[in-house]
Amino acid sequence: MAEQAQLARQLEEDVWVLDTLYQGKPGVIASYLLTGPDGLALVDVGSAASLETLLAGIQASGHDPAEVTRLLLTHIHLDHAGATGPLLRHMPRAQVYVHSIGAPHLIDPSKLIASATRIYGDQMETLWGHMEPVPADRVHALEDGDTVQGGARTFEVVYTPGHAVHHVAYADRRRAEIFPGDVAGVRLEGIDYVRPPTPPPDLDLELWSASIERLRDLRPRALYLPHYGPIYNVPDHLAQLSERLYAWGDLMRDGIRAGRDDHALAAELAAVADPEVAQVLGSNDPVVIADATLRYELATNYLMSAQGYMRYYTKLHPEALA
Repeated sequence: MAEQAQLARQLEEDVWVLDTLYQGKPGVIASYLLTGPDGLALVDVGSAASLETLLAGIQASGHDPAEVTRLLLTHIHLDHAGATGPLLRHMPRAQVYVHSIGAPHLIDPSKLIASATRIYGDQMETLWGHMEPVPADRVHALEDGDTVQGGARTFEVVYTPGHAVHHVAYADRRRAEIFPGDVAGVRLEGIDYVRPPTPPPDLDLELWSASIERLRDLRPRALYLPHYGPIYNVPDHLAQLSERLYAWGDLMRDGIRAGRDDHALAAELAAVADPEVAQVLGSNDPVVIADATLRYELATNYLMSAQGYMRYYTKLHPEALA
């Protein structure tokens, strides 16, 4: 029973948070199970390396994976969509919904896999498993303003670039709840610290700020974060995300101007952010602090964050580096 409670936790009558136990760590990457009379839905599905854990989580919630009829993907990064292809073998009725820019890369993930392999090398299989193509007839391309059913809910599709050009949020206007993907940042449960996930190649601070404003304008009472869990103090959360997104940007801009490489820039981020996390924790226990910093790093690591800012400034704002 303890293991089942860890894998699946009911948040509302029709919403379960499923822990994919990424790299064996709890509370890093979530999938959300939505229930309803027309079948189940998942919002984001984690990596292919966590496939069996996700299936076990669905079963731990008391449901059958074969009852899943819709996979709603916020974007196609491997920690959100990597399990899509292999999942469909267990979900014969499931249809996949994703932004139109991301849809071709689910049908033919070769470029996505090649790009990730250049970054992760021989760790690729361990970290992310094997991503499989999704049959084209099971993929539905979404645009801003579309509506899509998930469980018992009807969602408005909100295009939210900034973290990725293929990013959407799913807004349930009736309940004032949003499944925002990574555009709402990373905040691990029990730790009031929002870390902006800023990997290359699509980081765009201006677009991200506009996406945050779109979330604010919807006045949600709750955000369901993939990293990790529900957020109910939404205004403070989004304010913290916006502030840190630009504070990190200023730090990275100055470091790039000074000629630092990506590893040096990542070390600068860690030197600033890790003590902030420790302060928020209010603990002097090195084990507690080390566990929190490790889980944040698994959710969004400093090196890729630094690389994202490097690409942003060199591609979009070279004048800022003069």
